[in-house]
Amino acid sequence: MLPADRAANRARLGTCGGRPPVFDRDACKQRDTVERRINKLKQWRGLATRYDKTATIHLAGLHLSAVFIWSAR
Repeated sequence: MLPADRAANRARLGTCGGRPPVFDRDACKQRDTVERRINKLKQWRGLATRYDKTATIHLAGLHLSAVFIWSAR
């Protein structure tokens, strides 16, 4: 494909597909930070396996693990 064809195809697809036309370093940094925090939360066995029976208890475990992670910094 020619570069003009690729640009036209990306414009046609919009947000439905393809990669973004430019690389945004700040957005990538923020995505990486969020992904790392979520992975750290998933290391807690109760959160990763969802043994809790109710959403309230699961949310309490999430908050508790977040406090422990935050305080360990």
